Amino acid sequence: MFYILAVALIVFFLASAIRILREYERGVIFRLGRVIKTKGPGVIILIPVVDKMVKVSLRLVVMDVPSQDVITRDNVSVKVNAVVYFRVMDSTKAVIEVENFLFATSQLAQTTLRSVCGQVELDDLLSERDKINTQLQNILDKHTDPWGIKVTTVEVKHIDLPQEMQRSMAKQAEAERERRAKVINAEGEYQAATKLAQAAEIIHIHPEALQLRYLQTLREISSENNSTTLFPIPIDLLSPFIRNRIPE
Repeated sequence: MFYILAVALIVFFLASAIRILREYERGVIFRLGRVIKTKGPGVIILIPVVDKMVKVSLRLVVMDVPSQDVITRDNVSVKVNAVVYFRVMDSTKAVIEVENFLFATSQLAQTTLRSVCGQVELDDLLSERDKINTQLQNILDKHTDPWGIKVTTVEVKHIDLPQEMQRSMAKQAEAERERRAKVINAEGEYQAATKLAQAAEIIHIHPEALQLRYLQTLREISSENNSTTLFPIPIDLLSPFIRNRIPE
């Protein structure tokens, strides 16, 4: 009976004293309520009843920030959500400086997202996401540093616009495309008119160029399969008209 009791005590002691931590885990050891050290990975031996251990994971945490109602600087109401990437750098601080570092980081990310997005206009929020992401990351990293947490990346995932704003932006984009098309068309007309003016100057300086153009036109028409009969007219017959139309 004594041996059975001794074996049971040994088993109980080993079960209470031995802990195994994985490569990505660290254990913060409390002895009678006071932090003595951080151990891990591998086998950890604790003093039963006296020592308590809190495990902390050092892996990268991906936290989804729920959609937040934001009023931008130009008074547009939108919904914005984001994702935060962070990891624990100091296990002791993550345990003793904040009660629940996951919940605290999540709440801080939500309030920071609303604050930063509320300070910019809608156009900047849509077009300058990289700048906003960097600003969010810097603010979160500054506030979580005392907790032993390093925020590596913050990305704004989705911006939900009201239906009225979406229709207005679609009309604006359509108007912009029409404006560009008109500008391109006008530029083409200007270039064509410029080339025609240059051709007129060349014909004025070299009248024989008009006769060559006339012959080339006849060749192009005759090469087509049609029933049109052409009667060439000597270009000299048109000389009086050319002199009247083109000043010397």
